[in-house]
Amino acid sequence: MAELLLELLSEEIPARMQTRAAEDLKRLICDGLKGAGIGFETAQAFATPRRLALVVEGIPAVRDDVSEEKRGPRVGAPDQAVQGFLKGAGLASLDEAEKRDTGKGEFWFAVVTKKGGPTADALGAVIDAALKVLPWPKSMKWGSSTMHWVRPLQSIVALFDGKVLQGEVSPGGQMASIAFGATTRGHRFLSKGTFEVASFADYVAKLREAHVILDAAERKAIILEGAARLCTDAQVKLNEDGGLLEEVAGLTEWPVPMLGAIDAQFMDVPPEVLIVSMKVHLRFLTTSRADGTLANRFVVVANNVARDGGKTIVAGNERVLRGRLADAKFFWDQDRKATLESRLPSLKQVVFHAKLGTQADRVERIVALAGEIAKVLPDARPAEVEQAARLCKADLVTGMVGEFPELQGVMGRYYALGEKLPASVADAIGDHYTPAGPNDRCPTAPVSIAVALADKLDALTSFWAIGEKPTGSRDPFALRRAALGVIRIVVENKLRLPLKPFLKADDLLAFFAERLKVQMREKGVRHDVVDAVVSLGGEDDLVRLLARVEALQAFLGTEAGRNLLTAYGRAANIVRAEEKKDKGLAAKIAGAPDAALLEQAEEKSVASALDQVARAVKPALATEDFAGAMAAFAGLRGPIDALFDKVTVNVTDRPEVRLNRLKLLNQIRATMDAVADFSKIEG
Repeated sequence: MAELLLELLSEEIPARMQTRAAEDLKRLICDGLKGAGIGFETAQAFATPRRLALVVEGIPAVRDDVSEEKRGPRVGAPDQAVQGFLKGAGLASLDEAEKRDTGKGEFWFAVVTKKGGPTADALGAVIDAALKVLPWPKSMKWGSSTMHWVRPLQSIVALFDGKVLQGEVSPGGQMASIAFGATTRGHRFLSKGTFEVASFADYVAKLREAHVILDAAERKAIILEGAARLCTDAQVKLNEDGGLLEEVAGLTEWPVPMLGAIDAQFMDVPPEVLIVSMKVHLRFLTTSRADGTLANRFVVVANNVARDGGKTIVAGNERVLRGRLADAKFFWDQDRKATLESRLPSLKQVVFHAKLGTQADRVERIVALAGEIAKVLPDARPAEVEQAARLCKADLVTGMVGEFPELQGVMGRYYALGEKLPASVADAIGDHYTPAGPNDRCPTAPVSIAVALADKLDALTSFWAIGEKPTGSRDPFALRRAALGVIRIVVENKLRLPLKPFLKADDLLAFFAERLKVQMREKGVRHDVVDAVVSLGGEDDLVRLLARVEALQAFLGTEAGRNLLTAYGRAANIVRAEEKKDKGLAAKIAGAPDAALLEQAEEKSVASALDQVARAVKPALATEDFAGAMAAFAGLRGPIDALFDKVTVNVTDRPEVRLNRLKLLNQIRATMDAVADFSKIEG
C-alpha cells in the first residue's frame, strides 16, 4: 500500500475559508479515487494561511481490472437512442452489446471493462479534476489566467509512494502551467528558499524546521498554552472565544502569543467598545480580572519570532489600538451630549428599505406592535414599553454606532442609563436585537420581551408583505433568524402569546412551523412528531404546541404508544385504500357508526372503547393535559387487534354493514387525529 501527498501552496488564504476548503479538497479527491476504482484506507486534510495539504494512505500501487454494466434502451428503440447508448458506452455497434430480458422487456446492456495498471497513471487526472471544481466563497483570477482560485496558486506538491506524479495544472491564458513536484516553501519570514519532501512524515518534519505548524489543532494549543502562561504572570484570565481562536490560528503558521496593555485613559469607555475594537477589528484575545470585569491586558498572536522578544510588535499593536480607541472615546464623549429623544428626527433621513420607508417609519410600527404585545404580558408597563420601543433605534444615528455598527442597541442602553431613564427601558433598548443566534441569551424582562418581539415581528410581517421571503439558501434580511428569535423568546419565557393576530399571513405561520421543526430537531425532538401536531392546523400558541409535541413523543416512546400506532396504521390504511376506489366515500363514512349495525362483539367493543376515549380526551385537551389525553388511548390496541382478527370489513354482499364498519375504522382515525395527525408519524 502507498501514500498520496498533495500540497497546494498559494498566497494567503482567508482564515474563515481554510477549514472548509481543506474538507472540500479531501472530499473531492476521495470521491475522485472512488470514481476511478481506487481504494484507500484513511485521508487527512490540513490548512495553514498559505497552503492546503492532504495525505491519503493505504492506496494500492496497482489497480485491478474493473467491469461495469450499463443498461441501454429497450430493444427496438429509436436509432437516436441506440446511437447515444453506444457512444456513451464506447461501443462500435450493437454486436458488442448484450440483449437481456429483464422481466419488463428486452433491453441492451454493455459490459465495459476498465483495465487496471499502475495507480499513479490515474492520480494526475483525479487531482486536476478536483482542483478545477474546488469551491470557494470568493475567488479570483490572477495575471492573464482564466483559472479561479482563492489567491494566486504558486506550487503543487504531488507525491505517490514517494515519487512525483506526472501532471500539471494550467491556470490558462498566458500563465505557465504549474507542474506537479516535490518542492515547497516554509514560513514566509522565518525560512528561506525551497526544500524537497519525500513523504508525509518528511513533509511535516521539514515544515516544522521551516517554522510551519501544519496542524491547526496544534497551532490552537500553542496559542492557548502561551496565552494562558502570559495571563497567569500578569494576574489576569484569558477570556474563552473559540471562534476567535480558530481565526487567529488560521492567520499564523508559527504562532507566538504576546501580551499588550490598554492605556488607562480608555478604561472608562464601555467594555463592549473595547472588546469590539480588539476582537473584531484587531483579532486580539481579551482578558478579565478576578471579578469578571474586562482587564486592561490583551493577547496578540504574532506570526513571527521577534529578535527583541516582541517589544516592537507589542508596541505597534498598542499604538494601533490606541488610535482606534481614541476615536471611540471621542464618540463616547460627544454622543452623550445629546439625548436619544433628540436624535429621533434624524431617523427620518435613514432609509430602512425602499419599499418600507425610513427607520422613523419602522419605529412607529414597532411602537404599535410592542403596545399590542404588552397587553398580554404580565408586568409589562405600557408607558415604559412605548418609551423603549420609540427609542430603540435612536443610537443608529450616533457617532459610536456609525463607527462600530456591531454596537447598535448596546450603546443605546448606555446612553439611556446616562440619561437616568428607567433601567427597564435602557435594558429593553439593549436587548431588543436579542437573541441574535442560537447561543445568544434571550430577554426575560417584560419590557425587553415586548420590544424584542415587536422588532422581529415587524421585520417578518413587513418583508413578507412586499414579497421578500427567504428562498432556498437566500435570506438577505435574516428572516429565518428573526423567526427563530421569536420562537426562543416565546418558548423560553413560556409566553401564552397567540401569534396569528400578529402575523397577518397563513404562510408566515407555516414558515414559523418549519423554523420550529429545525429548532426542535436540534434538541432531539423528531421532526415527524412536530409535523403530526402542526398538521392539526390553527395552533399558534407555541407553548401549548410544544407541550403537545413533548407528550406525543413521550407516548410514542412507550410500548402502548408503539402498539397504538400500529393499530392506527392498520385502520387508516384500509380507509385510505377504500377512499381511493370511491371518491365520494369520505363524506359517507364521516361521523359515528350506527350502533344498530354493529353485529359482532369486537365491533361493539371498539365502539365502546372509542366512546370512552373521546369522553376522556376532550376534557384533557381543554385543560392542556396532553399526557393524560395520550394515556387515554392506551387501552385501544387490544379491542382494535381483536376487531381485525375477527371482523371482515369489506362484506361486499351487505353494503350497509361494510359502510358502517368503514365508519368505525374512520372513527378510530378521527378520534386519534384529534390529538395529533398520526399519519405523519414515520414507521
